[in-house]
Amino acid sequence: MKSIVFNSSSLFFLLLTNCGIYSFTGASISPDVKTISIQTFFNNAQLGPANMSILFTEGLKDYFQQNTSLTMVDNEGHLQFDGYIDNYTLTPVGSGSSGRSDQIDYAQLTRITIVVYATYINVIDDTFNYEKKFSFFKDFDQEEVDLSSLEEEFVQEIFDQIIIDMFNESVANW
Repeated sequence: MKSIVFNSSSLFFLLLTNCGIYSFTGASISPDVKTISIQTFFNNAQLGPANMSILFTEGLKDYFQQNTSLTMVDNEGHLQFDGYIDNYTLTPVGSGSSGRSDQIDYAQLTRITIVVYATYINVIDDTFNYEKKFSFFKDFDQEEVDLSSLEEEFVQEIFDQIIIDMFNESVANW
């Protein structure tokens, strides 16, 4: 019985550490890949908070540091990200009624959409390289939400999803 438990434990440990390719985050990174460099994603959007560049770049760096064992380097990592925030739009997506004939109707539901253009280079295996636009949105009710007080929170939610999408596209191979 002890040998079965020992063999099972050994097999489980071997499966977890086999080749160092898989992690619990879903990342599938070759053991040859040791470093990552993420350049500043500049803000080319005409609207949005002034600190979007910092929020996005630091969020991307933090996500990779928390979910991989890669070492962050300034330039020429085995994995390289570069890009820019391409667009920030506010679009009415749902109308509301004033309920009065003497007042005009208004856009009640508004959508914030952010588009990020990213270039990803894997110097070890270029089959994973891409140049791609990632976008996500957040809807909010203008009658219930003051955008100026919650805009940064909404932007962070959108960036979080874009970062997850970029992570999955680059190292999770989804």
